Amino acid sequence: MLYWLTNLSDGGDFFNLFRYITFRAGGAFFTALVFGFFFGRPLIDLLRRKQKKGQPIRDDGPQSHLSKAGTPTMGGLLILAALTLGTLLWARLDNGYVWIVLLVTLGFAAIGFADDYAKVTKQHHAGLSGRVRLLIGLCIATAAGAAAAWLHPAALSGELALPFFKNALINLSVLYVPFTVIVILGAANAVNLTDGLDGLAIMPVMIAAATFAVIAYMVGNANFANYLGVHFVPGTGELAVFVAALIGGGLGFLWYNAPPAAVFMGDTGSLALGGALGAIAVVTKHEIVLAIVGGLFVVEALSVIIQVLYFKRTGKRVFLMAPIHHHFEKKGWGEAQIVIRFWIIALILALIGLATLKLR
Repeated sequence: MLYWLTNLSDGGDFFNLFRYITFRAGGAFFTALVFGFFFGRPLIDLLRRKQKKGQPIRDDGPQSHLSKAGTPTMGGLLILAALTLGTLLWARLDNGYVWIVLLVTLGFAAIGFADDYAKVTKQHHAGLSGRVRLLIGLCIATAAGAAAAWLHPAALSGELALPFFKNALINLSVLYVPFTVIVILGAANAVNLTDGLDGLAIMPVMIAAATFAVIAYMVGNANFANYLGVHFVPGTGELAVFVAALIGGGLGFLWYNAPPAAVFMGDTGSLALGGALGAIAVVTKHEIVLAIVGGLFVVEALSVIIQVLYFKRTGKRVFLMAPIHHHFEKKGWGEAQIVIRFWIIALILALIGLATLKLR
């Protein structure tokens, strides 16, 4: 919205700063950060009053989690409000890619909110029906994939870009939208599965998002894209503003989510943030790179899939408990130890993902 202040500029004054993505990204970051710090405590107090007993804790989980009973959930609302405000204020609202990512984020947030609400009101860990969640998520992801394909340059529409191979494209044709659905739904649910310990999901999400902010900025700049040998997707640089708002809101949330958490992100936040990462990867034509940058989320999701399939086949378990962070809890690792080590892994994977920009 503030971008339109450039209409008041003569080319060499303060208003000219609003033309620059980096300036507006900084504004979005600080707007979301201040919002998170300022409204975090009032929101937590409101959630505690409304929810009373807070998020239900599973009886079959690690015993250390029983002490978290009564902690309110739906804290993702803080992140979503902060990033939405930051995006609407500082991003160019005539950019279709911004709207795709923002609407995917809010759409999955609505699914998560309904799920959290059902859990809190029923005081049971089973929330919204899995089929309903899947169906709504499928509709949102399909619409996003189709919109992205429509907005992409003709030479890239329906194409899958491969990391490490300069100018390599695979024409998916009619399979492109189904592929984007898998990316967006997979990312949303993988982040959702990762959100099981205080601070575990939000930091890797911010690390992955920051990585994609760099990718979006480079891909959206013709000079950088040409130098790095990546496909130029005009307009994607504006997503750096969205990501900056996400990181600002994420840091504001982490202030209250750091162990011991005063509030949980809930599905409201985890599904939304995962969906956002998936949508950004689709828009920037870096879907496969997301599997590298978000490798931690991939491992968490795979641990659940492996556990379920192996148990159905043999009646035995591969892990002491899935997702895999619970496996390490069962092995005696402390919560802070797991969280920090997973953060380190997320950072390493992000650096590897960034390296794919140049290794072409």
